[in-house]
Amino acid sequence: HFHSIFPPGSFMSYYSAISPCFIAIRLKITVWLTLTFYLWEIVVNEVSFVRKCIGADSSHGDLWGKLICTNFKVSFITHDALPMQRFQVANRLLGEHDVPLACVEQVVTVNDAKGKQKVLCSNQKLKFNPTELILYCKDFRIIRFRFDEAGPQSAKKVCLAIAHYSQPADPQLLFGFEYVGKQYYGSLGERVNGVDPGGGLQMPLFDRPSEWDREIKRTGAAEWRVCSINEGYVVSPSLPEYFVVPVSLADQDLKQYLCFFTAHRIPLWCWNHPNGSALVRMASISDPLQQRKLDQRICSAITKSHPQRSDVLKSDLDKNLPNIQDIQAAFVKVRQICVIEPFEESEEKWLSSMESSRWLEYVRAFLKHSAEVVYLLEGKHVSVILQEEEDRDLSCVVSSLVQLMLDPHFRSLTGFQSLVQKEWVMAGHRFLDRCNHLKKNDKEESPLFQLFLDCVWQIINQYPAAFEFTEMYLTVLSDSMWIPVFSTFLFNCPQQRTENSMDFAKSKCIPVGGEKALRFPPVWDWSQQFTPKDQALFNNPMYVGKGATCVQNGAVKSFRRTKKNYSSTLRGMPSSLRNILMDGHDSLTLTRRNSLVSRLKPDFSQIREVVESPTERFFRDWVSRPADLQGMLIPQLLPSHLALWRLYFLRWVPEASIPKGGPVTAYHKLSQLADEVEKLQSQLRQYKGATPASTKTSTPSAPPSDHSRMYFKAGSTHASSSTPEYLSSSFPFSPVGNMCRRSILGTPLSKFLNGAKIWLSTETLANEAL
Repeated sequence: HFHSIFPPGSFMSYYSAISPCFIAIRLKITVWLTLTFYLWEIVVNEVSFVRKCIGADSSHGDLWGKLICTNFKVSFITHDALPMQRFQVANRLLGEHDVPLACVEQVVTVNDAKGKQKVLCSNQKLKFNPTELILYCKDFRIIRFRFDEAGPQSAKKVCLAIAHYSQPADPQLLFGFEYVGKQYYGSLGERVNGVDPGGGLQMPLFDRPSEWDREIKRTGAAEWRVCSINEGYVVSPSLPEYFVVPVSLADQDLKQYLCFFTAHRIPLWCWNHPNGSALVRMASISDPLQQRKLDQRICSAITKSHPQRSDVLKSDLDKNLPNIQDIQAAFVKVRQICVIEPFEESEEKWLSSMESSRWLEYVRAFLKHSAEVVYLLEGKHVSVILQEEEDRDLSCVVSSLVQLMLDPHFRSLTGFQSLVQKEWVMAGHRFLDRCNHLKKNDKEESPLFQLFLDCVWQIINQYPAAFEFTEMYLTVLSDSMWIPVFSTFLFNCPQQRTENSMDFAKSKCIPVGGEKALRFPPVWDWSQQFTPKDQALFNNPMYVGKGATCVQNGAVKSFRRTKKNYSSTLRGMPSSLRNILMDGHDSLTLTRRNSLVSRLKPDFSQIREVVESPTERFFRDWVSRPADLQGMLIPQLLPSHLALWRLYFLRWVPEASIPKGGPVTAYHKLSQLADEVEKLQSQLRQYKGATPASTKTSTPSAPPSDHSRMYFKAGSTHASSSTPEYLSSSFPFSPVGNMCRRSILGTPLSKFLNGAKIWLSTETLANEAL
């Protein structure tokens, strides 16, 4: 903010160079300009003359400034410039050196002289003056600050403040409550700034019956209806107020069945296939005596909703897939490999360590199981019930992936966001517990949503033109989990959001009018975080979606999809993939957990005597047809087809960064080409008189307008054949200042953390001295 007022080279820069006192004044002005923008933030503690470590081997290039802890973030204010140009995207809620408190995984303090170090928890004492602070972040960053020139007591206080405020004891202490109360509501309860959280979104939030009705009509689920027995959350606190059930099930019947399901979570409709098959999810039946009776009634109702009265098959996800503890353990190992240990991707040890983490194995397991459900819905025309103990974790992943593979609507940006809203937020995924925002119970923490996004990335990596959004969008969506402002990731269920916001508004005397509770902005309102130009990085220039334009034989045409050929043509894959998808048999019982790694089999072409099963025939037909990006997509699951999501896992690792290389270089060129095609098409329409004057964007003689959806535009300053200097495989992120693995007291971090139960244990370290 400061340089926009006093640019480098002005008299301010001159005096700051010659006067240490002026540097302090300049920092105070910068802090004021920064924090007055966020009037709802409270400065808790601060310390001056702090050095942020940039290099891993020396202090050369380190930044000097002030370290501030607010009730929202850890902020480092400096007037120094980084030694190289950083990322191009600026978050509107966060500064260049800011870390949200919810993103802080662990706070480690070090005293060099006494040889002491301590992991700080909330309300703990610190008996030594820290000379160094290390923040281990949930987005894989390691950020280090030195207090060599700072006041020792001030340094201690700011470290204790960061540890305390990054571990709130109650959901209402999360910054989102303060933000919403002061940002959106005035003294009379009106919305300030003219902002209606979520009101301007062009996507359903599924918090009202009309939006469920539209989804029923969109999928052609004629024999399903919106149920409102949970209005006011009187039936089940973890279910949404409105959900979809078979027409043949009356409300009175549902109320009778409720008590027999875990947490009163009765079956929920997810999606309908054009052939009439339905995807349903439900919790387990808690009363064994009622198991058979209820199963028959539920299956009978789902069968009646099918035009051909097809069978209903049940998939027990708890038996077929890894549990949340296994997934968390694998994620912790990947984080250890990518962040703590030295990066040597070419070394066999690094690759074997990555394999032993089992993360990619679990990604494959969920993709494989989802593909099997797709086969049942598409190939066998049967309805499928996804059953899980509470129907709030594994079912969120599988149901979302199945719909993503079958319905091209969910591969658009708006459709994908509505999918997450429907299958995760409204269905009651425990975001508060699984993200461990309150740092209360590590056993409840599990990266289910990150696993889902990784699975989505694997499909995008294989079918890049089938998705409207990019991997940058997926990465930013994951990072938004640690910005405690959006309702999307703050709560375990909609009822918890309503209850806590009502209590908070009442305790703070915030008038909310007829709403009765505070309305939090959903993460889907991306204008809260990014400018329209930065949001252009979400757009995939290769996307071939419904209504997307292309030029063929000099004429502008559009890709259209009719309901008849919804999934008529399918994407090809190697014949050996059949072994992986269904383990070479056509059993109606889905594969169990002990078959996560499929046994190797010879190619089917070499075994003429083996009779082809219906499953094999289905995928053989799928292979033989041309690709249809608006049809069904099945990911290829051989080990060679699954890759590490580099942008997410390795973006902060300097050794893994490829200057002027990586996928972003192709994205740069494709964006420019797509932008040029858009401009040519616009001009062609204008010449033919197809575009009304009011909608004209440019003329051949006029300068190009900024209507393009592309971040990189044709004819820009970087439109030459060379790649811009600032592009790297980490774009739009940068490891500079965000990853510093310098040794602590001469001991490598891997040894310093040896024996920790999790990535960085919150327990006392082995060599800790109080």
